[in-house]
Amino acid sequence: MKNTINKVFKSLTLMAALSVFLISCGNKEQGDEPNAEEVKIMENEFRQFADAVQNDLGKAYTEYAQAEWNAAIDGTEEKFAMAADAEKKFNALTADKVKFEELKKFRESGMINDELMSRELDRLYFEFLGNQIDTAKLNAITELQSEISKKYQNYRAVVDGKKFDDNLVEKTLKTCKDSKKLEKVWKAHKDLGPVVAEDLVKLVKMRNETARELGFDNFHTMSLKLSDQDPEEISKLFDELDELTKGTFAELKNEIDEYLIKDLKIKKEELMPWHYQNRYFQEAPSIYEINLDEYYADKDLVKLTGDYYAGIGMPIEKMIAASDLFPREGKNQHAFCTDIDVKKKDIRILCNIDSSYSWMNTMLHEYGHGVYFKYQDETLPWILDQPAHIFTTEAIAMMFGRMASNPMWMRDMLGISDEEMNKIAGTSFKILKLEQLTFSRWAQVMYRFEKSMYANPDQDLNKLWWDLVEKYQMIKKPEGRNMPDWATKIHVATVPCYYHNYLLGELLASQLYNYINTQVVKSPKGEMSGFANNKEAGQYLIDKVFKPAARYYWNDMIEKATGEKLTAKYYADQFVN
Repeated sequence: MKNTINKVFKSLTLMAALSVFLISCGNKEQGDEPNAEEVKIMENEFRQFADAVQNDLGKAYTEYAQAEWNAAIDGTEEKFAMAADAEKKFNALTADKVKFEELKKFRESGMINDELMSRELDRLYFEFLGNQIDTAKLNAITELQSEISKKYQNYRAVVDGKKFDDNLVEKTLKTCKDSKKLEKVWKAHKDLGPVVAEDLVKLVKMRNETARELGFDNFHTMSLKLSDQDPEEISKLFDELDELTKGTFAELKNEIDEYLIKDLKIKKEELMPWHYQNRYFQEAPSIYEINLDEYYADKDLVKLTGDYYAGIGMPIEKMIAASDLFPREGKNQHAFCTDIDVKKKDIRILCNIDSSYSWMNTMLHEYGHGVYFKYQDETLPWILDQPAHIFTTEAIAMMFGRMASNPMWMRDMLGISDEEMNKIAGTSFKILKLEQLTFSRWAQVMYRFEKSMYANPDQDLNKLWWDLVEKYQMIKKPEGRNMPDWATKIHVATVPCYYHNYLLGELLASQLYNYINTQVVKSPKGEMSGFANNKEAGQYLIDKVFKPAARYYWNDMIEKATGEKLTAKYYADQFVN
């Protein structure tokens, strides 16, 4: 599940506060309703104001997104400095106090009655609200985050004098059987922690200070509320998912442990974090009898991705041509999708492909983001020409990423025989289930760590991290270890208070997949369709999910698309029950 985790999703991170919809309300006395002419005058005034503001925002955002892209593909000091400067210019626009007062005037007038215009006003208002702090503080946060990002991008683990990039770290942890080497590689990666930890705590405190200036308890609370999410409801959902998954996960975790002790020839009590085939145990270890990597070892992942999306009526040739897909020194080692120019649909994907199942999953995932951007209604105002919410685009990406282990998709796209498809079907599903529950428990750690860290950044964060890892992932801390292992996770610095959206995305991915499977392509009950060459499935997504963009509140969009608001029942039906 590298796709789900290794996301530096620049386009949506910058605009996180845009996912808010609150009904505008006036402050006029009852009985003092504006007449039609007054409403028309106010709406015309707002139209001119909003068009000018969004024209400036669009240009500044494109400059910023381009600069971020340049820094990601070539991590030089100069490129990072240019990206930081471009971000400051964008922030300066939304920090404009005069324009913010204009937005307040429009909201408080009670005369923006047009439904679409009202939504546009609210999203502009909250975009500006998030930056109504001291410009010097905002710029200082941008500069510090840029410095930290640079350290992540340029860090390479060193093992016995040899540099290990993230791909090599992951490959070694996944394939090596030597416990001593595994420990060396894992710890070499974790040596990144002390490089960034002090600056990260400073960044957290700076973010908290700005949140308190805007009237919020801390940055975590502000982030959720400005993205139209109730912190109490999110915590309640995570508690529910904890109860829902912990029993099944405990059984699967025992299955993992039994496999590993036999495979590595060690005792159960000797199992350590470096034995779980991943830096964070955020992806499921390979414990079943099929190795999905073998199906992709000699495949052209770029062509497969292009052929699949073209087959469902979403050609991506232009996106592929604009993307940067293979690893090299100095390049960002993760994966993300960015819409450089929202109106021109200049959509690009950064990956670091090798021929593996994980990167097939990642490619399908990232271009899932890409097609969402591509088919949003470009006639909408700039502020609404984006996904309904951050997690709704994650849901699409996740649904497509899951196809890499879907046996029907593998038959249709890789050309495996019906006999082979039937042979691997049961095990393929077991792999997907293990991936989902492994990720679900990892997401619990990330969500609860960030929530607690922002509530009290002066606590013992090293202890907090391992307490959560031991509780939710059921992995024990190495004896005597007291290192900032939490700081090695890039999302803590660059995509703060975002992780819960991945899990919400997984819930929606199951809900959408169920709807398409049963109502659109009408697959036989229990059959895991891959939608290959099914243009009806693609058209459904374009019409019901992509094209509405941010026209509707996210849960209204989901209800319009599936007949129900967001629910966990399809995720539970698919992976727990």
